[in-house]
Amino acid sequence: MSSETLLSGPMVPAASGTPKSVVILLHGYGADGNDLIGLVPHLARTLPDTAFYAPNAPYPCEMSPFGRQWFSLAEYDPEFLRRAPETMSGALKAMAEGASKSAVYVDDFIDHVMKTHDLTPDRIALLGFSQGTMMAFQSAPRRDQQIAGVIGFSGALLGEDAFAAELKSRPPMVLIHGTADPVVPIEASRLAKQTLTANGIDVALHERPGLQHGIDEDGIALARKFLGQKLA
Repeated sequence: MSSETLLSGPMVPAASGTPKSVVILLHGYGADGNDLIGLVPHLARTLPDTAFYAPNAPYPCEMSPFGRQWFSLAEYDPEFLRRAPETMSGALKAMAEGASKSAVYVDDFIDHVMKTHDLTPDRIALLGFSQGTMMAFQSAPRRDQQIAGVIGFSGALLGEDAFAAELKSRPPMVLIHGTADPVVPIEASRLAKQTLTANGIDVALHERPGLQHGIDEDGIALARKFLGQKLA
């Protein structure tokens, strides 16, 4: 862990005052930690011993002066994710390098909260949205010790061709994605589920009919149930 890679951002302490688990919320492109910390009152209802952290991504967003990004999209074609599903794998591969380079920030933050609260990996869960989901998928399965689980809203698995060779652990995952998402199409989560399942990861995909690029009440309820099962 290095002070140069340690992220900062908002957090909500455990309601009980003694955290026995931690959920790390990874925001999407052009947002910051404040974007997801608002989910905490909904998620924490049945998790009084859980602390929530929402770190800001390491880089200023190139397209939003007040937001942050986990990796650059400047060299990517903003239309390629909207193309036919059969071309999507190549498109996602193009972003994998940026996610790989930024994984150290997520890994160091996980290590930081474990050390801060004297917790083992099985007491840590990741929740991501969009680009944050991509980072959760990049980090968690490549860690030597398995964390409690991953929730991925409206995201994608990048670099699937290298995934099997780099896999070190198999945390359970739940994917939640709107069928009308115009930013990261539902096909991205369908592809992710195929690859994750093929590599022995327990993964469930919940498709939200008509939902665009966002998180709805039913999605929050699914996330809360998953966290309750893994951390309570």
